[in-house]
Amino acid sequence: MIRIGICGGSGYTGSELLRILSLHPSVEVTVVTSERSAGIGVQEYFPHLKGATDLVFERLNPSLIARKADLFFLALPHGASQESVAAFFNEGKKVVDLSADYRLKDHKVYSEWYGTEHRFRSVLRRSVYGLPEINRRRIKRARLVANPGCYPTGALLGLYPLIRKGLLDLSNIVIDSKSGTSGAGRKADAALSFCEVNESFRAYGIAVHRHTPEIEQGIQSVTGESVTVNFTPHLLPLNRGILTTIYGKLRKDLKTSELISLFRRTYAKEPFIRVYDEGRYPDVKNVRGTNFCDIGICVNMRTSTVVVVTAIDNLMKGASSQAVQNMNLMLGLDETEGLSGFAPLP
Repeated sequence: MIRIGICGGSGYTGSELLRILSLHPSVEVTVVTSERSAGIGVQEYFPHLKGATDLVFERLNPSLIARKADLFFLALPHGASQESVAAFFNEGKKVVDLSADYRLKDHKVYSEWYGTEHRFRSVLRRSVYGLPEINRRRIKRARLVANPGCYPTGALLGLYPLIRKGLLDLSNIVIDSKSGTSGAGRKADAALSFCEVNESFRAYGIAVHRHTPEIEQGIQSVTGESVTVNFTPHLLPLNRGILTTIYGKLRKDLKTSELISLFRRTYAKEPFIRVYDEGRYPDVKNVRGTNFCDIGICVNMRTSTVVVVTAIDNLMKGASSQAVQNMNLMLGLDETEGLSGFAPLP
């Protein structure tokens, strides 16, 4: 069995990692950390994991716990991952980082959007962006994978077939996303309390959301062209799920059926992409608890605009299950191992 460590295991993504990995046939979680819950048993903190593990949360001290695992997941807040990722990486461990600290390859862009310097630029240069459908070959060879953000996952998977073929006007891409409240993490926040979120729907982070440069970097990595997008996230009164609607101007006249065929050819060998028939569009309830990204496409012939709709579970394909997908690739396992048995949550 391959030994796995989870740092930041008491949050939503850490909980999902524990749930997924407890059923994985080739790995064993051997250490879990949490600063606020150190000394508490994992199954005491998460009763739904009763019987799955006897581990107790420890404090994060890379020099002490590095010997306990072969690969580490870091589910820490942005800024908090930098030092620990570098420590594990320099110890020769494989690392999947779920924060934003190693996603943006330009340290100046990272500093601009996250308000802090990147102190481990030599390690940053070794990181690989972990979107398997686009970057699989590099992920297989990587020791450090930066797991994508939830919004960029849905956006880039919806854009990839179009930008790969040069079909979009890159100067006018609009991305409109709606997320459940778990996307903000497990921290206490009055704005995310039940009374504030229930029976409500609002936009936030307009023109300044930190996932914007990640989406732009993802497009540029495919097209080779610098691009600026309009990205607006919204908060839904749901626990989990992201629905993303993408609008783009087509460079030539194409029918909906032609683009559906393009998406199906592009993703023909992808186990976690489902492209819908014409006239059908994704719903977040159909991906809850799974690693699927569902995609629907429509061409508005009147405006020569393509509309792409994607749905993912922000805690799964947008975080933890995609991290396990990356782990499988890094360890030379079947990419779907431990992930293919999940049916949508009721």
